[in-house]
Parts: sequence; structure tokens; C-alpha cells
Amino acid sequence: MITPLPTGEGLGEGPTVGGLGATIRVLGVPFSRATLSYRLMTLDMLGCLVGLIYIYQEYKASIWLWLTGIIMPVIYMFVYYEAGLYADFGMQIYYTLAAIYGFLYWKFGRKKGAEEIPITHFPRRLILPSLLVFLLLWGVLYLLLVRFTNSTVPVLDSFGNALSFIGLWALAKKYIEQWWIWIVVDAELAALYLYKGIPFTAALYALYAVIAVAGYFKWKREAASLNRLRGSANGDLP
Repeated sequence: MITPLPTGEGLGEGPTVGGLGATIRVLGVPFSRATLSYRLMTLDMLGCLVGLIYIYQEYKASIWLWLTGIIMPVIYMFVYYEAGLYADFGMQIYYTLAAIYGFLYWKFGRKKGAEEIPITHFPRRLILPSLLVFLLLWGVLYLLLVRFTNSTVPVLDSFGNALSFIGLWALAKKYIEQWWIWIVVDAELAALYLYKGIPFTAALYALYAVIAVAGYFKWKREAASLNRLRGSANGDLP
């Protein structure tokens, strides 16, 4: 495991004892802060590249996004831990499990005779339960960060991850409105990651927010096209 930093939080946090010359033990082996800073930046860039592949696959509604979604959390576990974003670090486990679920659901959850899971709208009956689950998760994550970590951004860290929980579930269900959730999440996390000193990931999430807008309209067009085809097949259209 990585020994927590003596002061501050993560490599993106304020002054620390000894500056870049100080050492931190990882699995019992001492590393300079300069070495860990370089490693964090390298992992940040690698995660950014994988994230670009992921968002492109999500935009195309490709089932392969879930396989990329298994790889990406492994990289970001290290990025977020070293940056002191503990809620993000813990949520990577959920993201990995959700990616496995999403792949299996998209692969085997389609109706008989259908080539893939159709894009649909977020059911109105699920809006209130989803909001309540989000608020509950936000509160629980916040309390965990305050009580058990030295996080300096517990409100924002817990907010983004609680909302991501709902967004990933909505993505697995192929609800169009999942893009609305990701616009909020991506904008908030982009600002948070910039503050915490992981600029490549911050830029990636800012790009995510822009692509989420385009993704919403693309999925909306695809859903409308599918509905027209169904109507034509049922004799509703001339």
C-alpha cells in the first residue's frame, strides 16, 4: 500500500514537509515526491488516453465501451489515491463492477430477435427514487470522507461520485437522459481535478462535458429513428 502523506492531501495539495525532496514509502520502498509526481502525471496522461477511447465508444453506443470501462478504473485507482481523492479511488471498484454488469446487460439483456438493447427515455416513475438514492449516497460518502480520511474536498468529491453512481446505472439501461447527468458530473469533476493537480484528467472531463451534449442529441436522433421504423413496421406510417 502507499503510505499516506504526512501533511496536506495528495500531490496536488498545498505545501508539504520537505517539498519534492521528501520521501514516501510505497510497499516499503522509499520514493521521492518528485518521482511520485512524475508517476502521477504519467498515469494521468494514460488514463486520459483510455478515457478518450471510452467516451468515443459511449458516443457511438458501442458495447465495447464496457470493456474499456474495466481497464480505465484500474489506472485511475492509482491516480486518485495519489491525488488524495479518496471517494474517487473507492468508486473505481464500483465502476469496474458496473462495467461488467453493463457489458452483460447489453450483450444478453436484449429482447428476443433484437440485435441490441434499444435507446429509451428515463422512466418518470424512477426520477424520485433515483434522486433519493443520489442524496443518500452523497451524504454517506461525505460522512465517510470527513470521518475516515484527510480529504480537503469532501463535499465536491462525494457529490461527483454519488451522481456518477446514478449516471452509470442510467447508461447501463441506455436511457437518453443519462447524458444530462454526465454533463453535470463532468463539469464539476473537471474543476475539482484541476484544483487537485491532475490537469490531463481535468481536461478530459471538460471534453467529456462537451461530448455529452453532442451524445445526447445523437442518442435522441437514434431513438427517434428507431421509433419511426417501429411505427412503419406496425403500419402507423404510410
